[in-house]
Amino acid sequence: MLTLGAAQFKLLEKLCNAVGVSGDEGEVRKIVLDEVKPYADEVKVDALGSVLVTKRGTGRNRPRVMLDAHMDEIGFMIVADDGDGLYRFEHVGGIDDRHLLGKQVIVGRDHTPGVIGAAPIHLLSPDSRTRKVGVDALRIDLGPSGKARVGDRATFATQFRRVGPSILSKSIDDRIGVAILIELLKHAPANVDLCLAFSVQEEIGLHGAKVAAHYFDPDLAFAIDSTPAHDLPMHDGSESVAYNTKLGLGPAIYTVDGHTVHDPRLIRFLTETAEAEGIPYQLRQPGGGGTDSGAIQTARAGIPTVSISVPHRYTHSPISISRVDDWKNTLNLIHAALGRVTKSVIASR
Repeated sequence: MLTLGAAQFKLLEKLCNAVGVSGDEGEVRKIVLDEVKPYADEVKVDALGSVLVTKRGTGRNRPRVMLDAHMDEIGFMIVADDGDGLYRFEHVGGIDDRHLLGKQVIVGRDHTPGVIGAAPIHLLSPDSRTRKVGVDALRIDLGPSGKARVGDRATFATQFRRVGPSILSKSIDDRIGVAILIELLKHAPANVDLCLAFSVQEEIGLHGAKVAAHYFDPDLAFAIDSTPAHDLPMHDGSESVAYNTKLGLGPAIYTVDGHTVHDPRLIRFLTETAEAEGIPYQLRQPGGGGTDSGAIQTARAGIPTVSISVPHRYTHSPISISRVDDWKNTLNLIHAALGRVTKSVIASR
């Protein structure tokens, strides 16, 4: 079993604190390149900016296995300068406007600090206090000396923290998957040719994974992501029976989501591997959302694909929470599966 020590936590902290809003993932890409180059046989940055890594195994008839995790995060784009350090902005990726009022942000490659401005509650009319404020009525305030340019990306200023059994950070979706891929490269099994896609632009349409899957043309693929855990009590205090995953129950193996019917052979293979290795797991309940598997599955002539994700609460918000054990068990399930995989896994239905 692989373990998580100080080095792994330090890397995840560096990845989560980096700014990599969709379409401008360069800060994350640099970290990834520094980590993978000593262990890879081939490293390529493609035309969209994804990092494509190959680690060849040994022996004959090796399956080509693609592992994907996206480098990008949700955030904002500066779209206009209103003067006096005030900037209009738009969403990049799916963000609920209710998360925005008064939040600290960092803007541009210089990480200029700012705040999303809103009127104080005691100056609002009773009707205004209950009305949803849309992004068109908000501004990022950098102060008179703060400068940004149209096209600059911005994201929440939340910093990574570990609190007991939990991780609290922005961009756990999907820097935790990126960290898992890096660790798997460092412990790559010899029975497969490992094709690692650190992909871009997942949050705005799965673009990077589509190109990466076409490049690698693998026999099968695993999309490693971070999935919402809708496991809090309902508004009336009753148990949520409509949850998709729960914190603490292990990696979430997808069955059906908003983009993909995941390959039943690979679902069966992962559950059998988890049970043989004594690794806890859960099946992500059917529902909306999706991962890069939606693009990988339909690349070329079709690629057998399944997603495995680390659950987290408060998706696409200023801060999410994951459990350390779920991270560790996801890493170990994929590592064990890679060591057992052969082409016979997908030989028949």
